[in-house]
This record gives sequence, C-alpha cells and structure tokens, in this order.
Amino acid sequence: MSFTNGAVMQHGDESRTRRETGRGLSRITTLIFAVTAGLSVASIYYAQPLLDSIAQDFGISPSAIGLVVTLTQLGYALGLIFIVPLGDLIDRRRLIVGQGVLSVIALVAVATARTEAILFVSLAAMGLLAVVVQILVAFAATLATPAERGRAVGMVTSGVVTGILAARFIAGLLADLGGWRAVYLTSAILTAAMVGMLIRVLPRQLSPDSTDSYAATLRSIPILFLRDRILLVRGLLALLIFATFSTFWTALVLPLSTPPCSYSHTQIGLFGLVGMAGAIAATGAGRLADRGLGNWTTGVSLALLLASWALIAMLPASLPLLLLGVVLLDLAVQAVHVTNQSIIFDRHPEASSRLVGGYMVFYSIGSAIGAISSTMAYAHAGWFGVSMLGAGFSAIALLVWGTTLRLPISRESTICAGGE
Repeated sequence: MSFTNGAVMQHGDESRTRRETGRGLSRITTLIFAVTAGLSVASIYYAQPLLDSIAQDFGISPSAIGLVVTLTQLGYALGLIFIVPLGDLIDRRRLIVGQGVLSVIALVAVATARTEAILFVSLAAMGLLAVVVQILVAFAATLATPAERGRAVGMVTSGVVTGILAARFIAGLLADLGGWRAVYLTSAILTAAMVGMLIRVLPRQLSPDSTDSYAATLRSIPILFLRDRILLVRGLLALLIFATFSTFWTALVLPLSTPPCSYSHTQIGLFGLVGMAGAIAATGAGRLADRGLGNWTTGVSLALLLASWALIAMLPASLPLLLLGVVLLDLAVQAVHVTNQSIIFDRHPEASSRLVGGYMVFYSIGSAIGAISSTMAYAHAGWFGVSMLGAGFSAIALLVWGTTLRLPISRESTICAGGE
C-alpha cells in the first residue's frame, strides 16, 4: 500500500473520528492538552540542574551522573519507537490516560528511590512514558476541524516548548525549597491531577485510525528514513544539534554550583529562561523554509551554534558572554529543529506521524550522547573540555550540512516502504 493511499484512508479516518467524538476542539480542551504536554516533557529535563544533588545523595561519581539524563532520553527514544505508533492503532483516550497513570507511578518511584538501580529504572520508565506528548499532538490534530487545526497543534506545541524551557527553573526552585526529591513528588501530584482532567475531557474513539498491523507500522519507520537521504541527513543533524544542546545543559550545573560561582538551584534554573529568548527568535525559521531557504537557514544556524561555544567557553571569566552564548545556542538549535521538521513534513506530508516518531528518535539519541559525554568531559578536562566537546558536535553538524548541500530538499513522490 502506498503512503498516498494511506493518506486518503487516514484523512477519512480523521473525519470519522471527528464525527464520532464531536466536531472541533474547544479552547479549554486544547489548553488542557498543552498543559499536559508541557508537564510531561518537563519530566525529562528536571534532572539537569539537580545532577549535583542526586550525585551526592547516591554517592555517584561526577563522570557517571550523566546516566541520570541519558537513561531518561533512551527511555524516551524507545517510547517513540514502540508506543507512539500505537496512537494510530488503538483508542488514544485509553492510551493517554494509561500512560498518565503509569507516569505518576514512575515519578513517585524516582522521588522515593533509595538505591541507584531503582533510580535508574524509574528514570528510564519515566522517559518511556513521556512520549505521551507526541500522542497528544496527533490527537489534537485529529480532533480539530481543518480550520482550527493549526491553532490547536500550535497551542499544544507551545506547551511542549514552555515545558522544556521552564523545567530547569522550576526544578531548581523546588529543589532549593525541599530538595531534589520534592521536584518529582510535586510533578507526580500535578500529573495525577491532569490525568483526572483528561478523563473528563478526552473523547473516545469508536474505531482506530489505521487497520495496519503493529509490526507493519514499526517496519515502515526505519525503511522510510533509509530510502530518503534527505530524511536521513535531517535526522543526523537532529542527533548532532541535540547532542550539543544536551552537552551544555547537562554539564552547566557542575561549574555553576561550585566555587567561584556557588549558585543555588534556583539561580541555575534561571539560565533556562534566558534561553527562551533564543527559542522564541527561532520561530521564523519555518517561514524561511516555506520560502525555499531551508538549506541556508540551516547553514547559518549551524555557524551560529559553533560560534556560541566561543562565548560559552568564557565561563567563569565572563557571565555576560556566557548568557549571550546561551541565547545563540538555543536560537541555533531551535532554528535547525524547526527547519528540519518543515523539510521532512513537506517531503512526506502523508506520513507525518511516522516521520515525527522516527525523527525524534535521532533527537533522543543525540540528547543521551551529549548527557553522558559532557559529564565525562567535565570530570577529565573541566569546563574547557565541555566547550570543546560541544564545539566538536557543532562542527561535525556544519560539515554534514556542507557536504550534503547539493541534495535537493523539495518534496518528492515516494512510495511507503510498509507495502507496495
């Protein structure tokens, strides 16, 4: 079966779902989707400003504490592969609520963990379940009418961005008030409350959106990326930019929490809010991609990403230069991320759900690599080692872009690998 035929079937299925669940998506329901998405994705990033406290509590060495972030990201990657595709095969309401309940259990397990084994397993489970974010985005798009779909998806996506950028500040603030365990316990309570609201507002689906088998759906994802070089290149760029992103944000707490800085968790968390300026500035990248400037937008952004590390390396000599580097880093990463998605969705708009799942796997792998390698670099070479690592990832990304610049990125008519 071709993706084109699948797209027709999916369009019909979406229309049927709206008829079954009631037309449109109210603003209050969309807002609940957005808050839930932000709360879920935040759980992946809470640990970054808390690594020093967790390491002290469990007696974990600085070179190994990056596993806290790495395992969460690996769990998220596995969830993208094995859980997100279920949204097309079973009732999304049951899937979302089920993930929410299990997320509460995982968060409580993290908050009460007394051994490294329980901590690491619970963090991996938490990351696995956090992919409910992608299911919420897909569900919002399905429930909304065509006229309101962009607004609905945009609001849910804004919740995701807010959750990512605010997680570090909120985690730092709560940790200063009640310790790092209070962060995950509070998140468990809020998640439980959101599950209760979702039970009230989520409509039921009387039939699944797809009749494909689970195995066929999974098989189609890697084959699609392997058959299209542009998708593979954009996935590789995602891996490298988020390795860079994770390198900075994972290791930042280590020099800031020790002399001569000795900042509190709340103060360290404020750096995440500084990065919001860069992320907001990157919203125009999608419009540039729509005008056919996606390749050059990527190149300029990657050059800025590499340059940002020259400023970031100035810590602790110059805090203003570090802050400017943070803005440039977040601007560049988000601009490439937005451009990547614009390009891959334009090439295969009939396979957007599978594309986002596959693309985000590259994102999670890169984040995991950056997390563990940055703490190892800091343990062996201090902040200079972290800066060289981040600059290395950025330089490789720029090299990949340069060597693939001649590849056409316009949409091509391709056949789904899931069938003929």
